[in-house]
Amino acid sequence: MKKLLLVAMMAFGVAVSAQEGELNVGGTIGLPTGDASDFFDVTGAIEANYLFTASEKFKVGPSVSYLHFNGEGADIAFLPLAVAGRYDVSEKFIVGADLGYGIGVRPSGNTQSGFYYRPMVGYKATDKITIHVDYSSVALDNVTASSFGLGGTYSFSL
Repeated sequence: MKKLLLVAMMAFGVAVSAQEGELNVGGTIGLPTGDASDFFDVTGAIEANYLFTASEKFKVGPSVSYLHFNGEGADIAFLPLAVAGRYDVSEKFIVGADLGYGIGVRPSGNTQSGFYYRPMVGYKATDKITIHVDYSSVALDNVTASSFGLGGTYSFSL
């Protein structure tokens, strides 16, 4: 597992150094929904993405995050590796989505992996700070681990 995380971080680093763009780091806290709400009480996530300008209003790039579902006596976690896209609807509002694969990571047991998706809507509070709401989900074999979240990101222009 440590090797997989190291490879993912190295790939992210290579992508970041390849072109000029925008590095975003942030976090989210959320409430589990659907299948996950039966077992978990709260979710948390941290994220980093590097977005390249594709057009005046659209940015796209790699994203890596850590998504954790926590409940009484139970927890699961995922390492989503995804492609992130963001579209500026106006000067203050953005919409976006992350699509990729959520790798199940859990030191104490076996966690499944599956298709990861995360639509989001954000409000640019400042040039560097965006507040967002999102829906994060990892589709597993027979269940879906999903949540609604509220979070924020801080942007660095590189």
